[in-house]
Amino acid sequence: MSPIDRYRDRLQQHETRIAGFDRLQDRLGLIRIVLFLATALTAWWLLSRDTHSLGWLLLPATAFVAAVMHHGQIRRRSTLSQRAAAFYRLGLARLEDRWIGQGRQGERFNDPHHVYAADLDLFGRGSLFELLFTGRTRMGEECLAGWLLAPAPIAEVQARQEAVAELRERLDLREDIAALAADANVGVQPQALVRWAESPNLLTRRWLLPAAFVLPLLAIATAVAWHRWGLISPLLLVLVLEGGVIRLLRSELQQAMQGTEQAFEDLKLLAGLIERIEREPVRSARMNALRQKLSSHDVAASAAMSRLATTVQWIESRRNPLLQLLGLPLLYPLHVSLAAERWRADHGKAVRAWLEAIGEIEALLCLATYSFEHPEDSLPRFIEGAAGVRASHLGHPLLPAARCIRNDVALVAPTRVLLISGSNMSGKSTLLRTIGINTVLAMTGAPVRAAAFELTPLQVGASIRVNDSLHEGSSRFYAEITRLRQLLELTRQPLPLLFLLDELLQGTNSQDRRIGAAGVLHGFLDRGAIGLISTHDLALMDIDADHAGRLRNMHFQDELVDGRMKFDYTLREGVVTRSNGVELMRSIGLEV
Repeated sequence: MSPIDRYRDRLQQHETRIAGFDRLQDRLGLIRIVLFLATALTAWWLLSRDTHSLGWLLLPATAFVAAVMHHGQIRRRSTLSQRAAAFYRLGLARLEDRWIGQGRQGERFNDPHHVYAADLDLFGRGSLFELLFTGRTRMGEECLAGWLLAPAPIAEVQARQEAVAELRERLDLREDIAALAADANVGVQPQALVRWAESPNLLTRRWLLPAAFVLPLLAIATAVAWHRWGLISPLLLVLVLEGGVIRLLRSELQQAMQGTEQAFEDLKLLAGLIERIEREPVRSARMNALRQKLSSHDVAASAAMSRLATTVQWIESRRNPLLQLLGLPLLYPLHVSLAAERWRADHGKAVRAWLEAIGEIEALLCLATYSFEHPEDSLPRFIEGAAGVRASHLGHPLLPAARCIRNDVALVAPTRVLLISGSNMSGKSTLLRTIGINTVLAMTGAPVRAAAFELTPLQVGASIRVNDSLHEGSSRFYAEITRLRQLLELTRQPLPLLFLLDELLQGTNSQDRRIGAAGVLHGFLDRGAIGLISTHDLALMDIDADHAGRLRNMHFQDELVDGRMKFDYTLREGVVTRSNGVELMRSIGLEV
């Protein structure tokens, strides 16, 4: 089946399950009421007859408890099915090109000074991040955003490609992760969790461990002596010593217990997610490496978290009235605090790796989801040699399929620059964004919107959406030349630069623009960069006349039909031979 058919089939299955769970919960609600009333009536009947035969009460009470527990299980299964159904509804929205505004937009990662994030619509409403991110956790968000904002080394990109290819058909895994990770959607704060896990041990005094065992033993011995011989003074002395220890360590004990309880609340939200990942068979090197990160000293993360759960249960038990009575003589707060600190000493350093692994797995699943939903998109092939890009049937991934016009683009030696001319609204800026966003996807390890896409490893830099800033007190021209300086700095990086310059230096006069454009172009080319420049100023079409062959002229064209401009958005060889500015002004009623 096609991806859309599989999503519809899965959605129907879950909606059927949800309806069944709703009916079952209604019946269980009635059964619980009946069993509760039966238990209450049985208890009243036994008390009214002044009988101690509580066996009659056991049956309805046990049935009521069992019904409550079963109701909780059904409610949980219904919740998971509802989350899975929501997962498929969002998937159908993406496949039907109505996804904008329904996903996470990643606006907190949007840096207006980044060299391509705003220009290529990486974050915000209708952005690449909103299209790609199908995860739930902050770790997954941060990992995917980091991948989009910086190109990875080629070995890393290829490892991600292998993992994406492996995970592409794992629809059950993606469904389960989407349902289970929702528990961690809001509650887990990774930075706070890592700070707790890696903070220094609070109970480091050498005498604490001996005191924790010796003083309770002395308390027991002196209590026996008091019982047998009536000597209470030794017991009082030991209790005073223990009280002094607890008072001395009160702050550290409180921090250890409360910190562990809070951290466990975060970790247990990840427990089901980690257990599901641990169960999944994997083959790729990257997924195997990530699975290994979900461990600590050869102990699986889920097992280590189970041990912490036991410790937290002991910590919570300190509120029990009996343990509150025996807490001082047994030094109970000290023992549970030492147990919590031992867990941090044994496994605290692994928590960061667990969170990183979860984030990376979720990011890989996002790319795998995109690959599954777009089977016509291809994984890029990396080539060696001079910097270059060659794309066949290239389109923009954020455009609806019905409106996405594909073009073939080649930027390979000896050509170093494509100079794109054309009239207003003809598609020049969109082509620059199309090349840029697909190169970002390629350097992330994701599929690209092309039938075939070959490139050398590249660093993208763009000056497309550069505006003046009242807040920063800069004009558009100053903002643009500041960005150009940023891009020139990128040429010092190991990866060659792919620059994308839209309407280069349009904020100055024609003579300065031509001189400046020639200087900027030579500056980039002398540093090994390649790129695309768009313009509707035909005076710039020969700015590389002294180095014929490095620059290749391409254009978009248009025509006026019945008073309306028509564009076919098809890239053609050569320089555009007409402009549409006057026609556009006349078409809206301006007399020119």
